Amino acid sequence: MTTETPPPAYGGGPVPAAGRKTVTLHRLRAMREAGEKVAMLTAYDAASARLLDDCGVDCLLVGDSLGMVMQGHPSTLPVTLEQMAYHTGCVARGNRGAWLIADLPFGSYQGGVEQAVASSAALMQAGAQMVKLEGGGWTAPIVAALVERGIPVCAHLGLTPQSVHALGGYRIQGRDAAAAQNLRAHARELGRAGAAMLVLELVPSDLAADISAGYPGITIGIGAGQRTHGQVLVLHDMLDITAGTKPRFVRNFMQGAASIGDAVRSYVRDVKSGAFPDEALHGYSA
Repeated sequence: MTTETPPPAYGGGPVPAAGRKTVTLHRLRAMREAGEKVAMLTAYDAASARLLDDCGVDCLLVGDSLGMVMQGHPSTLPVTLEQMAYHTGCVARGNRGAWLIADLPFGSYQGGVEQAVASSAALMQAGAQMVKLEGGGWTAPIVAALVERGIPVCAHLGLTPQSVHALGGYRIQGRDAAAAQNLRAHARELGRAGAAMLVLELVPSDLAADISAGYPGITIGIGAGQRTHGQVLVLHDMLDITAGTKPRFVRNFMQGAASIGDAVRSYVRDVKSGAFPDEALHGYSA
């Protein structure tokens, strides 16, 4: 009887499933150049990380969205750095070949470069391969400092959940000319600072396409149309686990699926083919 060798503890390096190449930042950049879409989903525990990795998800995001879907909070704001490090470690132990990104939670980088470096180090030591932070303008020097210290960064523009109160709720961003120009300027600054990835959330599809065309790294859309370099959804949303009304940009991949694995594979396939998102169903106009 043969038994599968368990993956080593973090630090020994991931061992991808048979036929699965380890996803690195270099590979993600090559995918962008080749026109292959990047499929990303959130993960908060070892079991879901292993399943998503086995189903071919390119990037796992340990999002501070866990505050809402796992902890029951009304926003992401109560999530702590210690909690993010805990969940990052869980995901790292389940993951074998996907690229692992972890959110810097609210209050863990707003204090400036020194705080951001220390917070990022905690997430990297827990198993993250990249950290994500929200906002533009004031964040560009922080991104540059992290990149200079060897910490890959994913930026996040548009609807930034940590700023939900300042933004007046979960609303589409960049619809008027001034707001759109501001997002373009912030994207340019973040690209120059070295952010290798950029999440665009809840922005008009044409604006997201325009930003993506000029961005030096990889853009990932969520409610930003189909012309970004990849897509991300909250796992619990696309499996229709999240209670209540979900955003328009979410598609229920469990509908017609025989299992969670089938739903995840359908998501990966449809992102790669361009079938998801459907511009008419999931996109927004200015």
